[in-house]
Amino acid sequence: MPAIPFAPGLDIQGFTPPLRLSDFKLAAFDMDSTLINIECVDEIADAVGRKEEVAAITEAAMRGEIADYKESLRRRVALLKGVTVADMEMVYTQRLQLNPGAEKLVQACKAAGMKVLLVSGGFTFFTDRIRDRLGIDFTRSNVLEIRSGPNCGELTGRMVDQPWGDICDGAEKRRMLLETCAQLGISPKQAIAVGDGANDLPMMGEAGLSVAYHAKPKVREHAMVAINAGGLDRLLEVMA
Repeated sequence: MPAIPFAPGLDIQGFTPPLRLSDFKLAAFDMDSTLINIECVDEIADAVGRKEEVAAITEAAMRGEIADYKESLRRRVALLKGVTVADMEMVYTQRLQLNPGAEKLVQACKAAGMKVLLVSGGFTFFTDRIRDRLGIDFTRSNVLEIRSGPNCGELTGRMVDQPWGDICDGAEKRRMLLETCAQLGISPKQAIAVGDGANDLPMMGEAGLSVAYHAKPKVREHAMVAINAGGLDRLLEVMA
């Protein structure tokens, strides 16, 4: 079904607005280039002069041109070897910003009684801080291994396995959305999923409302709402 222009920079398909925000119980957000303005892995790589190489892999993965997301992330993280915790701190303090409307949309969701989930193919170093900054209820993301002993405080180029698995990819985002809905005793159709890349499509396909934010063409094509101009809070334009 082709998307219908609802307002300049805002397309819809598959429903007739307005929807009631209070009919939804969970909002799930991607982080990089969705809640925040950067791809953290690309900016971390800049510290070791590898941003261009890493960003090319990231772009291909987000466009859905790389079939094995986990392997693409392992390749990128391997290129981060030697980056220091201080370098990552600089990325957070000097380069990372919330995207326009992010705080307003999260606050509106919480005011409507919704829980908020952050699911990211990025890293806990950043997701934990965004969680605390926005008052997010649940998170899932990846852990970068940091060397102890000699050269302590440097990335090893590997990630740490977690109790739920190794890497938060599209399948894990979907699983976490479904798991959180089950924990809350709600249907996935009572969830909103917001993302920009191909690895967000599995969770967006389960949610009652899928939202593409300044997204790759493949993601815009499948989303019920595509925000192509303006901030995240433009979602509220289709809500009563």
